[in-house]
Amino acid sequence: MISASSPTTAPFSAEIPGNEWNTLPPPASNDAQDIAWMEAIKRGGDEAMAAFEALVEAHHVRVINLVAKMLGGDATEAEDIAQQVFIRVWNSASRYEPGAKFTTWLYTIVRNLVFNECRRRRRHPLVSLEREESQPVLNLPDFREKSPDKSLLDEEMYAAIEKAIAALPEMQRMAIVLRRYQDVSYEEIAKILDVSVPSVKSLLFRARTELRARLKHYLEGV
Repeated sequence: MISASSPTTAPFSAEIPGNEWNTLPPPASNDAQDIAWMEAIKRGGDEAMAAFEALVEAHHVRVINLVAKMLGGDATEAEDIAQQVFIRVWNSASRYEPGAKFTTWLYTIVRNLVFNECRRRRRHPLVSLEREESQPVLNLPDFREKSPDKSLLDEEMYAAIEKAIAALPEMQRMAIVLRRYQDVSYEEIAKILDVSVPSVKSLLFRARTELRARLKHYLEGV
């Protein structure tokens, strides 16, 4: 349960800019800035909430993108889980120690919540949130500058890519999303997933092999 002193809302946005086939823009902060914000939150007082809001603003786009990629792209559900991530950041600030990069610690929280949700869905496959037709979807490519034929092909490819990623086992899916869309290093992925760097490379190799097989039709330019 969220305590009275914890933030209950955060400035999340349902619209994430950028092209689906490119990595996201660089983070809006660096590790030193992130650590400074966490130290301010840890100290409490008047500056704590301002530091927390700045931290959320810097990272919420990438967190929502990661959650959406892992769980299917529903905007409302991704925002709900992302909000849980940042509430955990706030509640864990007193215990935070800057041993690794802040984003490693942050994405480990995302991993835990996402994997918990994946397990819940396996236990209750019929109890899942279905996106209504009017529901906004994260990261839809912009087709306005393209011809109708090209738009239809890109939309079909987009759906195929999303389906292929969703079909990957969770560890492979997390590894490929972190590497391909978040541009996270092998070393950081290893820490986030709690495996060795060779294991990360193996996960990525298997994931890419599976994606190439599922997307063969498009890769051949048919």
